[in-house]
Amino acid sequence: MKFPLRHFCFALALSVSSLLAQPVVTTNRPAAAKPIESFAEFKSRLAAAATHPRFAAAMLGVKIESLDTGKVIFEQNASKLLKPASNGKMYTAALALDRLGPDYKIRTSFYAAAKPNAAGVLASDLIVFGRGDPSFSHRFNDGNYQKAMEQLADAVVKAGIKSVQGDLVGDESFFRGTRFGVGWSVDDLQYYYGAEVSALTLQENTVDLIFKGGEKVGDPIKVSTKPETSYVTFANRARTVEKGGRRRVEVYRPIDSNVVYLHGTVPVGESDADAVAVYNAPLWFVTTLREALAKRGVSVSGRLKTVNSLDREAIPLDLSTLTEVAFIESRPMTELVKLMMKPSQNLYAQLLLLQVGEQTREAGNEKTNSDDLGLAELKKFCAEAGIEAGAVLMEEGSGLSRGCLLKPAASVQLLKYMRQHRFAAAFHDSLPIAGVDGTLRSRFKGTSAENNLRAKTGTIRYVNSLSGYVTTAAKETLVFSIMLNAYNGSDGRTQIDGIATMLADLAVRSE
Repeated sequence: MKFPLRHFCFALALSVSSLLAQPVVTTNRPAAAKPIESFAEFKSRLAAAATHPRFAAAMLGVKIESLDTGKVIFEQNASKLLKPASNGKMYTAALALDRLGPDYKIRTSFYAAAKPNAAGVLASDLIVFGRGDPSFSHRFNDGNYQKAMEQLADAVVKAGIKSVQGDLVGDESFFRGTRFGVGWSVDDLQYYYGAEVSALTLQENTVDLIFKGGEKVGDPIKVSTKPETSYVTFANRARTVEKGGRRRVEVYRPIDSNVVYLHGTVPVGESDADAVAVYNAPLWFVTTLREALAKRGVSVSGRLKTVNSLDREAIPLDLSTLTEVAFIESRPMTELVKLMMKPSQNLYAQLLLLQVGEQTREAGNEKTNSDDLGLAELKKFCAEAGIEAGAVLMEEGSGLSRGCLLKPAASVQLLKYMRQHRFAAAFHDSLPIAGVDGTLRSRFKGTSAENNLRAKTGTIRYVNSLSGYVTTAAKETLVFSIMLNAYNGSDGRTQIDGIATMLADLAVRSE
């Protein structure tokens, strides 16, 4: 299934790494241009592009400033509140680095009533207590879908546990609130970019799907998953058609089910791919963990259970009465931020916002949702960054919410602030590089912006945005934010790229 534009958040961290992560061929990319030798010509061309009649019914906000001189080179609607899409992730990345630091790691703990006995028997429940580590994923393990869970199982084995006589409990109570970001649309939730948010997260809470045509026309298509799992099941109504036939598989998973319905066709000898978010992420986590433990010879006699923050209101968890029998730590924050920003991973962004929120929780606000705490801290951070009050109205951490609003001027100020920040290098390195990686890997090819411009993309329906840094042909560093809203043309991204390329083509220093 090719994701419809109304769903697409341009998070090119597509879960199907073997097929969907291939570079996209862009037929409308901006062509290589000659350097712009006159600043007057540059401003004239820039103004013409920004005020083109194609944008008459839309809203285009632009601000461009020289980092070298501090002068504003161009602005249009820079103080308008616009939908940023994934440009909102810049704020989450900056906040996480500032508040938590580049070396911060997230701990996942295993708790029990006591240590196992000499025979390796744990006579109580084994609680896996998550704190929002997103790195239990093949993305952090060289494409290996099993390694993350094997590491967790190894930690249990190293603790001397050979059998668990109680239940295996997945505790996601570290975060308070819903499993989705505020404002996420219900029709996003079966897709990888709308996956559940949980303190226990595995494989982006997504299963990758590979479809292959059967042996002969009329056969059901063949379906395999990465990782291999029985957690999702399939109602396979998709069929094999003749070579050269239509290759399209429609995927539908009801929001409260792990039954995936397949319709469509795949030709003989051909394949297709997709991804589907799982329902009940913490149960998916402990189900997979029990399977990994079984492979290591560790048995679990009891049931699989999950517990959230509402459950813990009735039955509190007093960690001081338990023994931490094992733990595992995440990759450092620099890696988490980079793998959130470059592929534009919504789940990671929301997890980092919640993480910041929990680190600011104080006595008296025990029932405040984690995202509210994170957004309150973001408001404080924006003030510290010199961003005017009311210029950043984020509802969640990723920009997937259609209710998020930002001013282009605010994004320019954020980028200026982070350029001088004590963790500037980590922030800068997290931005996609034009023509090289992340969501910009197939854009700006053959232009002066290639391997030069670093910027965060953003795309949802009728919205395209691009904000970042670029070096001109005159070796001047510019910071920019371009936000296009309410534009129903298919060339929105191309028009934005054309404006950004002009900046790279400028062969004289700004006046």
